[in-house]
Amino acid sequence: MLYLAIESSCDETAVAVVRSPEGRDEFEVLSNEINSQVDIHAEYGGVVPEIASRAHVEAIAPLTYKALSDANVKPEQIDVVAVTTEPGLIGALLVGVNFAKGFAYSYGKRLIGVNHIKGHVAANYINGKINKPFIAFVASGGHTSIINAASYTDFETVGRTLDDAIGEAFDKIGRRMGLNYPCGAEMDRLAAKGDPSAFRFPAVHMKDGSFNFSLSGLKTHIVNMLNTAEMKGGTLCREDICASLTKVICDSVVHQLDQCFKKYKYKTLLAAGGVLANSHLRKALSDFCAAREIDFHVPPLSLCGDNGVMIAAAAKYELEAGAGSDMSLDGKPSSKDDWKRV
Repeated sequence: MLYLAIESSCDETAVAVVRSPEGRDEFEVLSNEINSQVDIHAEYGGVVPEIASRAHVEAIAPLTYKALSDANVKPEQIDVVAVTTEPGLIGALLVGVNFAKGFAYSYGKRLIGVNHIKGHVAANYINGKINKPFIAFVASGGHTSIINAASYTDFETVGRTLDDAIGEAFDKIGRRMGLNYPCGAEMDRLAAKGDPSAFRFPAVHMKDGSFNFSLSGLKTHIVNMLNTAEMKGGTLCREDICASLTKVICDSVVHQLDQCFKKYKYKTLLAAGGVLANSHLRKALSDFCAAREIDFHVPPLSLCGDNGVMIAAAAKYELEAGAGSDMSLDGKPSSKDDWKRV
């Protein structure tokens, strides 16, 4: 089966061509094209939805045919067109969804919509079979979730952020410190040079017995601390702030996952999303799993951010589980039922 997979939920237009035999946990990535809008949004300090949508419109057609050309595949050879439908910026999603529908209709191909968060988790499927059931942890600029997965397709969200996502908190705090957007990579670098015990920041895991997170209080705490220091004519060490911030986030994530594994008794953890490019978080999760003899999976750095490969991997298993879409397929910014098949 040849999959043409399209991702346009936020500020990256991504298209991939992936081959995978039916019924087998094998993938061959024939092409993986990503058009980033980072430079466009940098001057605004964050993603501007209308600008993102227009950039997707300009990029999606040439990027799709470049992906096909690089894969040495003709449109007629594609078996399935997969596209992200939710959640995300609605204007950005609609560009991908409508292009995918037009392509599928024009060439008479099967169409399937994919949940973006399922896509991130599916980036781990590329390397082969995963033992099920498993716990998945997804952290990105817009999402922070803990998922109880009975299979590749049967997901239940058991924990989530109640306000800011981890990546969003990194960006907002980093921007207040004067770092260039996106701030995650620079904060990771600075954290490696700082003292993680220099500041005592509030934990970001909820203490009500849930597996949820709340990062708005931490963000406000650090912003107020920076404001106070400036009002007094002083400065704070950015390296120490980044190190202490990263530590409290890593500690809270590990705490919630520890409680989750105690409840569900699973032996496999899948981590995914753009924030998993953070070296400190990857190490914290790796150490946690090693200490508890949990099988740990995390995508290569190239597949942590938004990409088409992950959408193809998720689509394969959704299709094999009986899902599918027609020309009524639409984009959704969010959904009360995150895992409803689209």
